[in-house]
Parts: sequence; structure tokens; C-alpha cells
Amino acid sequence: MAVIGVIVGLAGAMAALGSGSSSSPQTPAPIGPSATPTAGDEPPAETPPTLVQALLAATDDPAACVVSFEGEEVDLPPILQSEGSLFDRLPIPQREGLVFAGWYATLADAAAYAVPARMNGSREVACTERQLTLYGAWTTPEANAAENARIPIMMYHQFTAKPEGESGWTRGNHVYIGDFEAHMAYIAQDGFYFPTWDELSAFIDGRLFLPNHSLIVTDDAADQTWFDLAVPIVDKYKVLTTSFMITAHRQDPPPSKYVLRRSHTHDMHQPGANGDGQMVNWAAADIAADLEASAAVLGAKEVVAYPFGHYNETAKQGVRQAGFELARTIEQGYVRIGSDKLALPCVRISYGMGADALPGLIG
Repeated sequence: MAVIGVIVGLAGAMAALGSGSSSSPQTPAPIGPSATPTAGDEPPAETPPTLVQALLAATDDPAACVVSFEGEEVDLPPILQSEGSLFDRLPIPQREGLVFAGWYATLADAAAYAVPARMNGSREVACTERQLTLYGAWTTPEANAAENARIPIMMYHQFTAKPEGESGWTRGNHVYIGDFEAHMAYIAQDGFYFPTWDELSAFIDGRLFLPNHSLIVTDDAADQTWFDLAVPIVDKYKVLTTSFMITAHRQDPPPSKYVLRRSHTHDMHQPGANGDGQMVNWAAADIAADLEASAAVLGAKEVVAYPFGHYNETAKQGVRQAGFELARTIEQGYVRIGSDKLALPCVRISYGMGADALPGLIG
């Protein structure tokens, strides 16, 4: 019996030691920093953001849209624009031996040079899921020359609600607002293209194709009648216009997204000692300083309208020193390839010119 008890005790002890194990004792898993993770435990590598995602992440504009560019030998980075606003400074690429023919909504539009689908600073930004692609087109210098485009810069001054017009020496300057609306309706409905000033500059250089059916609408001096009578019509027909402001006299914010504010000088719209404008009386450095003051108010240089249309070589020098690229006179004519950028002609619109006068003036 004693022997049997010893055997039973040994068997119980062996059973207790071997509980849950089929063979040798298990090695405990490492704990803490000494643990070595297996391949399956490694976190996945982060995917870097795309350029589009990075641009959107870097802006706090809720209407931000990334515009990308495609086309033969077009290698441009995407840019940010704001949906619902007008396009702001779209690039104008260059290519040896060819002329850029604009940005278009689709590849087919680019191939057809379809003016209604050509995108520039006169058109609203419209995106899909905060992205938009524009397609570039090219043409030859020969085709550009054959177009023989002549671009009218229409010049308005003041406006009147009286069909019979105003009295006094400024009568010719006051365009009847009914005629102005007829002009804008004709322009909008006849499919004109509205080049921006940087496009006009590139066109003059022969770097950009503009169709013959192009024009620029301007107002001189930003008279109150411009704000009260004309701007609502500009908005109605969505015609890009430029208001040349004398910034010493008024500094109103843009009254519409379709109105560009540009310089009519800061304080040179007054006659000098010889009766001509200060633009032809002051030294170049003084002219440049005045234009710099004007640009500081407007936030743009680009183009100036000479007061009274007066200019000379000293005036041109001052315009160049201030960093302006273009200047408009009151001389009648059209802008063509090779025109003098600091002596741009215009098409003056005066009282009594109804819509029937436009085809002969602007096509």
C-alpha cells in the first residue's frame, strides 16, 4: 500500500507539471522595448499628398479650385483660382516657332479655336469637385498674321439718362444710357472675345493669337454716372470693362467683378503751365512717382490712360520707369500686331452713336 501511494503521488505531480502542455515548457513572449515586431505588425507607409491636394490644403479659400493645364508641349504647374470669380492671370506659354492660341474648356474646343469656349480673365471659374483642366492650342505665325486682327479699345466717358443728351461743352462725352445698353447687348450677343491687358500685350508681341472679333471696353475718369448708370448694364451682359480712375479724386473699390480698375494717373489730370496736361509738363521721374502712387491705390499697374490723351517721349519714359507696360491715347485707330505699346489708339464713343454705328466701328 505504501508503494502504491508513492506511485500515485508521483503521477499526480507529473500531471500538474504537464497541464496544458504536450511536451517541453513554453518560452514566455518578450515584454516591453525588447519586443521585436513581426512584418505583419508594421504600420502602412503614408501616401504623400498630390500637388492638387497640397494646393487645396494650403489655402483657406472655401471656393478654391485647382486649375491644371494640358496641351502639346504644355508643361505648367497647376494654379489656384476661386470658383465664381473671374480667372486671374492665366499663363501665356511660349513655344519656338508657334503662337499660343488660348485656353479652352475641352480638347475639341482647343482644336477648333472655339471662341465661346476660350477661357481668360473675362470668364467665370467653374469647377467640378474643386478641379478644372484647361486645354491649350497653338497656331503658326503665318496664320496669326493672316488673321490680320485689329482690336478696338472702345472709350466711353460719361453717361446720361436723357435721350436728348446733355447741354454744354461736355455734351459729346455723355453717351445716352439706352445707347450704351444697346452697345453691350450687341457685343455680348455677337460673340466678341474680351482680351485682358496682358493678352493684348502678348498679341502686340506676336506671341498670342487673338481673333478679329475681339475688343476692349473702357471708361475714362470713373464719373459717378459710370457707377450709377453703366455698371449695372456691364453686370447684366457680363462684359469685361476697364475703368481708368484718377486716384487723387476717388478710390472706390471695384463696383463689379467685370470692372478692372486701372490708372488715369494719381493727380496729373490737370493742365500745366502751357495749357497741356501735366503728363507732358513734368519730368520723367515725377511722372513715374505719380503713377507709382496710383498703382499703390489700385493694386495694379499694367496700363495707364494718358490724361487728355497728351503724351510725348518724356511721358513714355516716366510710364516705363513706373513699371507700366501699356498706355492708351485718345488717337483714333485699332491695336495691331507690332503697335506701339505706349501709344495705343482707341475708338471713341460719343453721344448720338446708337447700336447701328457699331458694326462700322468694331465689326
